[in-house]
Amino acid sequence: MFLSPTAVKSMGLTLLALSVWAWPLSAHAEMAAIEKPAAVHALAMHGAPKYGPDFTHFEYTNPDAPKGGEIRLAAAGSFDSLNPFILKGEQAPGLGLTFQTLLTNSEDEAFSEYGLIAKSIEMPEDRSRVTFNLYPEARWHDGKPLTAEDVVWTFNTLMEKGHPFYRAYYANVKEAVADNKHRVTFIFTTAGNRELPLIMGQMPVLPKHALKDKDFSVTTLTPLPGSGPYKVASVDAGRRIVYERVKDWWAKDLPVVKGQYNFDTIIYDMFRDETVLLQALFSGTYDFRQENIAKAWSVDYKDQNPVRKGLIKKEEIHHSLPAGMQGYVFNTRREMFADSQVRAALNYAFDFEWSNKQFAYGTYKRSASYFENSELAAHGLLQGQELEVLEPFRDQLPAEVFTQEFKNPTTSGSGRDTRANLSTAKKMLEQAGWAIGKNGLLEKNGKPFKFEILVQSETFAKWVGPMTGNLKRLGIEAKLRVVDSAQYQNRMDNFDFDVTVSTFGQSLSPGNEQRDFWGSDKADVKGSRNIIGIKSPVVDALIDKIIMAPDRDALVAYTRALDRVLLWGHYVIPHWYVDYFRVAYWDKFGRPAVSPKYALGVLNTWWYDADKAAKIAGQTAAADKKSK
Repeated sequence: MFLSPTAVKSMGLTLLALSVWAWPLSAHAEMAAIEKPAAVHALAMHGAPKYGPDFTHFEYTNPDAPKGGEIRLAAAGSFDSLNPFILKGEQAPGLGLTFQTLLTNSEDEAFSEYGLIAKSIEMPEDRSRVTFNLYPEARWHDGKPLTAEDVVWTFNTLMEKGHPFYRAYYANVKEAVADNKHRVTFIFTTAGNRELPLIMGQMPVLPKHALKDKDFSVTTLTPLPGSGPYKVASVDAGRRIVYERVKDWWAKDLPVVKGQYNFDTIIYDMFRDETVLLQALFSGTYDFRQENIAKAWSVDYKDQNPVRKGLIKKEEIHHSLPAGMQGYVFNTRREMFADSQVRAALNYAFDFEWSNKQFAYGTYKRSASYFENSELAAHGLLQGQELEVLEPFRDQLPAEVFTQEFKNPTTSGSGRDTRANLSTAKKMLEQAGWAIGKNGLLEKNGKPFKFEILVQSETFAKWVGPMTGNLKRLGIEAKLRVVDSAQYQNRMDNFDFDVTVSTFGQSLSPGNEQRDFWGSDKADVKGSRNIIGIKSPVVDALIDKIIMAPDRDALVAYTRALDRVLLWGHYVIPHWYVDYFRVAYWDKFGRPAVSPKYALGVLNTWWYDADKAAKIAGQTAAADKKSK
């Protein structure tokens, strides 16, 4: 399925901008372009794909899964657009179900992609270009053939009129060429970028015949035609969107989708209030919820009749996904947060251990890496290949990178020993030039230390409260501001905030998206994910190394080096993570015996169990009758 600018990389991270650094095409590369490489069924970032050319289905799917029934889902917020490929508007949930990409990833490998629209792939050894041979059977929902001309038109349209991220993301693509009706080639401006061919495989494909005469840059509530397993059945703007399975979907028997996309109907209802949203699950308004609030998971489900009677199942499904980094994120464009020592000091005002006990029943682990819960996370003192990578940058980095392991401030969790941490913070702020003024607030150059923490959910209010209280004891006035999702997105796109709560999702195969997270050339590009405003030559150089990593060992070393540099930059106050999905659902579904390692897989691998659903309906009807 396609990935929009606000979606996540197939392994769980946001897909974003391409590196602009790589070596230019050499004479060797030009000669390779003349030769015709062998056609393959799949690509891997490093090594070989897990599944061979004769595989029949992914191991985490049930090829005999029954089709039918519905699943009702819920989402917070609203929507005003069915075009997920532009900067304007709030897109409806689930739109990725209606589109296809040239390749699709497996959810039990770090980064491998298999043919979806493309039957096979051709690529020279230096990866200076990639050719996709399309399935002649590929069709749009209106029955018209999907051709190489559609692929070229999509690429050019996204570059010209799509979200700004596409222009950066595909910046190293010189051109897309339709070699014939079912063959398309992307020619790159550089060689050696191992990720770029896979990135082009993730490009969504749109129908030229249906969209060429329309203004692609504007929001719309008219569904864009697609070629995916579902199409939009009905829309109630901002409130509900319904998808129906395409019964004669051209790709339904391909190995990469066998046993997947089993629901006849998928419904999303929108809720503006998180409390109402949870109660709607218990009342049966929708069927499935992934719970992100620890207190709700520990307390709010206990006394609910459907849970006690086993009608709603609660499960913790473990996964191997990198947790990424969630935290209080500083906007370093603000003068008060330009000093890393100030940012580091404020971490001492967050008593995670106490808050974790009070608000999460001790279920969270404190994040200490941008690649937490993976082999990519930096641990211990700098040594080995990581040291070799960072040694040339020694004079540009804090000394602590080379002498200390990064650790967050800690407390006993009792709430009685915060004073020591605040004392440390006070000294650090004084060293940075902040002093108490006449009004009782810290001041520097006549400006008081005041800032706003911008969020789009009341969920964080209880976590923010104790921290703002600690900041007040330091002489800092911090206030929480909750705005709706549309206003929040607009302010993020324009970097109009002091501090916010955000997440930087990661995968097991970091690459070009790191440029948009931290790259200097994205710091001033509206809509980029470099909301922090990082401009660091060292970070840029490390991103380049990650993108051009020749093998897995090098990729791990480069990523750990980047992790250390980001951590000692104190760009965020780290939050927390869990290494399992918390899910609650009405017990009317079946799922494969094997779960995917790197995804939850509800919409693509689960199915509707008619017998279970009938049992649920009977018990619910009996309970309603009894209550009357």
